[in-house]
Amino acid sequence: MTAIPLGVPRRLVEFTLDGQEAMVPEGSTILDACRAAGKDVPTLCEGDTLTPKNACRVCVVDVEGARTLAPACSRRAEPGMVVRTDTERARHSRKVVLELLASSVDLSTTPHADRWIKEYEAKPDRFGPDAARVDEEARVDNDLYVRDYGKCILCYKCVDACGDQWQNSFAIAVSGRGFDARISVEHDGPLTDSACVYCGNCIEVCPTGALSFKSEYDMRAAGTWDEERQTETTTVCAYCGVGCNLTLHVQDNEIVKVTSPHDNPVTHGNLCIKGRFGYQHVQNRD
Repeated sequence: MTAIPLGVPRRLVEFTLDGQEAMVPEGSTILDACRAAGKDVPTLCEGDTLTPKNACRVCVVDVEGARTLAPACSRRAEPGMVVRTDTERARHSRKVVLELLASSVDLSTTPHADRWIKEYEAKPDRFGPDAARVDEEARVDNDLYVRDYGKCILCYKCVDACGDQWQNSFAIAVSGRGFDARISVEHDGPLTDSACVYCGNCIEVCPTGALSFKSEYDMRAAGTWDEERQTETTTVCAYCGVGCNLTLHVQDNEIVKVTSPHDNPVTHGNLCIKGRFGYQHVQNRD
């Protein structure tokens, strides 16, 4: 018999969501309720293993009686609350946010971005050819992963994963101000000279592809990266006895990257350098 941990029982909170009665466990966010109801509320900076940062503001919804739109990723559901997710005000706000993001950074590797831009009729090019863009060359200073600030939306998820929410390495933080703000290591030096331990947990939470495996970066540059041809197999890391789960992404019989299930009670999506990057011995055919 397998024991299934159910956690501490929580009472249900009743509120109105788009005209329908909704019930969610106490402590749930509006976004949790939307997903349970099958509603497609866009979000970029929200992560299921991190505390919400409220940075991207794409998930805003209308809460009756509130002066401003509320971020669904962090606003808790309250008894009697009346929430509307598809009002003209909320849609317009999402549209403008998508336009601002897409006009300043490259969202080509951001999942669902193209669909959301089309759905909300966002027109990033309406700011004209002189709109400021983060057109920076990708930083390739190690053999494990690449930093492409031209795709970074400053969601701070990587900073949180590297900091007190998971790794506690504190190798990266935000430097600069305004449009010059960047995620940076100390003194903006090479990654190899920083406190980075190459766990890759920042890559795991990056929503736009600003952080990517060197293998993925090289394959995209060569035009050979094809997720439709990739298979995913979850296994157990063999390096130590902790029991971390690995998901191997395989294309053409080659491991192209390694992730970890976010719902795994051991890892919660996190790995060490060996688990995430030490897979070459599996396919060493020399």
